[in-house]
Amino acid sequence: MITIYHNPRCSKSRATLEILKGNGIEPKIVEYLKTPPNAATLNYFLNKLGMEPRDLIRKSEAPYKELQLYEKEKNPKELIEAMVQNPILIERPIIVNGDKVALGRPPENVLEIL
Repeated sequence: MITIYHNPRCSKSRATLEILKGNGIEPKIVEYLKTPPNAATLNYFLNKLGMEPRDLIRKSEAPYKELQLYEKEKNPKELIEAMVQNPILIERPIIVNGDKVALGRPPENVLEIL
């Protein structure tokens, strides 16, 4: 079962979903703004993506500035907690296929885990 952590208002997220459907896949859709991943799930995604928490944060969102997440001394645990509490900060979409994870930026990245 393929799962997409999706924001229907995001063009990249919609494009990634279309790629999945175009390949005959009806993924489980998790609207992560309504049902955000917990810290353990975010850590799993980061591990699989080979990323640091700062790499998965949307820096253009208001909470990034409001919470001063740009400060270098913020540790990874603080950044993950900020994403859990403010899921709008999570870069999207995230696609999970078994033990493989991809970030749909660009949307074609999803093809690597199908």
